[in-house]
Amino acid sequence: MTIGKYLRWKDENGNEFRPVSLTGTALLNDRTLNKSTAFTYEEREAFQLDGLLPPRVQTFEDQLNRVYDGFRNASTDIEKYLFLRALQDRNETLFYALLSHHVEEMTPIIYTPTVGKACQEFSHRYQKARGLYITEDNVDNMGELARHFMGKDIKIIVVTDSQGILGLGDQGVGGMGIPIGKLSLYTLGAGIHPAHCLPIALDIGTDNQELLDDPMYLGVPRKRLRGEEYKAFIKKFVHQVKRHFPKAVLQWEDFSKSNAFDNLNDYEDYLPSFNDDIQGTGSVVLAGILGAVKIKEETLADQTYVVYGAGAGGVGVADQIYAGLLKEGCTQQAARDKIFILDSQGLVFDDRDGLDEYKKRYAKPHTIAADWHTEELGKVTLTELINNHPVTVLLGTSGIGGAFKEEHVQKMMEYTKRPMVFPLSNPTANCEALPADIYQWSDGQAIVATGSPFGNVDYNGTEYRIGQGNNVFIFPGVGLAAIVSQTKKVTMDMFTMASYALAECVSEEDLAAGCVYPRIKELKEVSHHVAMTILKHMQETDPDSTLRGKDIDLEVVEHMWEPTYLPYRRV
Repeated sequence: MTIGKYLRWKDENGNEFRPVSLTGTALLNDRTLNKSTAFTYEEREAFQLDGLLPPRVQTFEDQLNRVYDGFRNASTDIEKYLFLRALQDRNETLFYALLSHHVEEMTPIIYTPTVGKACQEFSHRYQKARGLYITEDNVDNMGELARHFMGKDIKIIVVTDSQGILGLGDQGVGGMGIPIGKLSLYTLGAGIHPAHCLPIALDIGTDNQELLDDPMYLGVPRKRLRGEEYKAFIKKFVHQVKRHFPKAVLQWEDFSKSNAFDNLNDYEDYLPSFNDDIQGTGSVVLAGILGAVKIKEETLADQTYVVYGAGAGGVGVADQIYAGLLKEGCTQQAARDKIFILDSQGLVFDDRDGLDEYKKRYAKPHTIAADWHTEELGKVTLTELINNHPVTVLLGTSGIGGAFKEEHVQKMMEYTKRPMVFPLSNPTANCEALPADIYQWSDGQAIVATGSPFGNVDYNGTEYRIGQGNNVFIFPGVGLAAIVSQTKKVTMDMFTMASYALAECVSEEDLAAGCVYPRIKELKEVSHHVAMTILKHMQETDPDSTLRGKDIDLEVVEHMWEPTYLPYRRV
C-alpha cells in the first residue's frame, strides 16, 4: 500500500515492512521515518546509525512515556504547544501516537485555544520549516517549490491568508500555525498520513501595525494586497494548485468574511475545495441542533433560530440550518423565515445600504418589525428581537465575550421549556456566555454547547458535561470522503450528511444529560462514521462515482494510517 512517497510492503511470509533508502543523519532528520531511540540493533547496523544514538534501544511504549513526561513537565500551555511542535518536527509517528493516547488533553493545545497565542508569537518562537509560504514573488514558481517539498503525493492542503485568525484578526505570516494545526487534526482524526498533507500560508502582507513595527517579524513587511490585485493573486495560486497538486483537496481557512465567501464561490467548481469556517462550522452546529431537538422531542421546523454574528461562520451556520430544514420538508421561504441573523448593526434588513452579498439571503423586510417596540427606528438589537419574536435557538458566532445576558435566556424560556443556547465563539475569552451562567439563568433547563472546551458544570447537584461544537468532528471525515471518492466538487450535501452522521454518534446517555456532542476522544470513530456515511451515499446515488463496485470499508481503511513503527529494510 502506498503511503506518500514510501511503500508499505509484505514479504513472502506476509510480514509488513517499509523499504527505506536513507541512512545516518539523513534518516534521523526525516520526521516521517525517524524512529529515534526505537531503532533496533539490526536497523542501526543496516542504516549506519551505530554511534549516532544512545546505546539502549527503547520500546515504542518507553518513548511514549518519556515524551508524555516531557509534555506534563511544561509549565504553560504555550510551552506545551512548543514541546509538541518540536516532537512533530523530529518524529511524526511518535507525535501522532502520543496525541491519539491523550486526545482530550492535547487537542486544545495543538489547536484552539492555544494555537491562537502561537500564531501571535510565531515570529518570536519560530523553530523549524514546515509547509509552503507563497508570496507575490514566488506564486508563479509553485511548481519549483513543489519539487523541493518533501511530500510528493499531496492529498489535502489547508491554506490561509491569515487575515481572520480565530477571533484575533490579522496575524500576518504567523497564521501558518492554523494550517499546521488543522492538518494535525486531519491525521489524528481521519488517519491521513502526514506526508500527504501540505500547510500553506499566503503571505500578501499584513495590516497589523504591531507586526510591521516588530523587527523580528518574519513576514513580508508591507500592507495587504486588496481588491483586484488580491483576486489576481488568488487566481494564480488556485491554478498553480490544480496544476502541481492535482490530487489535492483544498481547504480555505481563516480568510476575512468577504474573501472567504468570494474564494469559495469562485473556485468550488474549479477544484475540490471547501471553507471550514463557513461549511464546517455550519455542519457541526446543525449536528448539535439535531441532538437538541431530539432531547426536546421536537423537529427542526418547530424552532426559531437567531444567529448572533453574521460573518463567515455565522452565515455558514444559517446556510446549514436552512439545508437541514429543506431536508426535513420545509419550503425555501418557510426555512428562511425561521432564521434571523444579526451583525454589528443589529438585525439584518434587506434595505440596508451596502449590504454584503452573502447576508442578503437571510435579510428581513422592515415590515416584520413594524409593530415592534424599539429604541431606534429601523434598528433591532438582540434584546429587542428576543423580546418581540418567539426565539428558541440562540447561536453565538460574534466573537463578543459576554454578549448573551440573563434577560435573553429568561425571555426565551417564555417560548420554550428547553431553550438552545450555543455560545460558539473562540477563543474562550470571546465566548458569548459562560455555561455555568446559562444553567443558572435557566434553572438547568437550557441545552448548552460551546465552541471552546469547558469543564463540567455542577448546578443544583446535577453535573452537566459541556458538549464542544468543534469543527474537528466534521472536516476530517469530509476531507477523507473527498479524497477517497476523488470527487470533483465538495458539495453542501456532503456537509449536511456529515451533520446527521455526527448527530448519530451522540449516545443516548449524553442526550439524557443534555449534551449534544460526543467526546473529543471519540474523534477517530466519529471521523470514520462521517466519511462512511458520505461515501455510501455517493456510491448509491452518483452513477458516475469512482466508488461504483468498490468495497467502501476497504477503501477507507486503506487511506487511514495508524501511527506505529514498521520494521525497516534497506533498499
